[in-house]
Amino acid sequence: MKPDFFSKYEWWYHLAMMPVFFAVGNYYFIGSGYFTDPDTFIIASLLVSVLYWFSIVTLTLLVRWIINHYPGVDQTTKRLLVMLFYVGSITMLLAIFDVWAYSITPGLKVQFAWHTVWPIMVLGAFFDVFLCAMLGLFYSLEQWRKNEAESEKLQRMSLQTQLDALKGQVNPHFLFNSLNTLSSLISEDQDMAETFVEDLAKIYRYILQAGKTELIPLKSELNFLQTYSRLLHVRYGKSLQIIAPESGPGDLFVPPLALQILVDNAINHNAMSAGKPLVIEIEIAFSQRIAIKNNMQTKIRSIRTTRAGLASLKAKYKELSNREVRVEQNEENFIVSLPLLSEPVRV
Repeated sequence: MKPDFFSKYEWWYHLAMMPVFFAVGNYYFIGSGYFTDPDTFIIASLLVSVLYWFSIVTLTLLVRWIINHYPGVDQTTKRLLVMLFYVGSITMLLAIFDVWAYSITPGLKVQFAWHTVWPIMVLGAFFDVFLCAMLGLFYSLEQWRKNEAESEKLQRMSLQTQLDALKGQVNPHFLFNSLNTLSSLISEDQDMAETFVEDLAKIYRYILQAGKTELIPLKSELNFLQTYSRLLHVRYGKSLQIIAPESGPGDLFVPPLALQILVDNAINHNAMSAGKPLVIEIEIAFSQRIAIKNNMQTKIRSIRTTRAGLASLKAKYKELSNREVRVEQNEENFIVSLPLLSEPVRV
């Protein structure tokens, strides 16, 4: 039997009850000879140990089967009644089997008789009520423990998602590259440099504001993406094309910076040049989804080989909604489809 077949609560319960059942059961069948005759004591103890664990495993499997069929809190009464009926029926059969096993064991001198079986059945009925109550309690404790563990797991996922988002928001590479681009613009085109600084300020202002909410209107996210795209176009020129709607409905929402994360993923994982530009297309679908598609031009060597941003988005959507992020990939395109949510989350 595997150690994890029983929970730690069940193990403690059985270890505490075994001496009581062994002593009471064998005294009932054998009498005082169980305690005075060493041979009888050994034989009877081995027999009752086998019968005890056979009965416990059988009843435990039955109880767990019933719990799986009636797991809900609102099914507690029905679950208990069904449990008592089936466990009581099996206990009667086990009582008959136990008396028969004692009667055929050499050296114990126990006779199989119905007047011996009936008291075992009555005692078993009381035991059933206690067993069902205890297993029901153990089940509740296990469910509580699992819920606590799941809650902690979700909290860790949420914290990791926030950390990933924070890393993306204050990406030092983006700031470094932006400052290099700005340095070049100052000497070449001061007007464009001023526009670049204004856009850069808008981006970081938006990032700071977006960090205070779980969801943001799609309209705001698309407006932000327009500003972000202008900075990228200044840096990459004709090597990068971002095609996106200028605005969107104000009553649909996405996690903040979701589009920026996917645009950055496309840039990080694909090569681009003026002759073979990276084309990123963003389209709002009728099924309340927004699709971000880019042509596949995988880099031969990529510093970032993981899609941490996409993984964090998936975790975020799992936390906010039962609608999933869809990912499609073929030889030509990589497409991510994000659900558009209808209500913001208040935090």
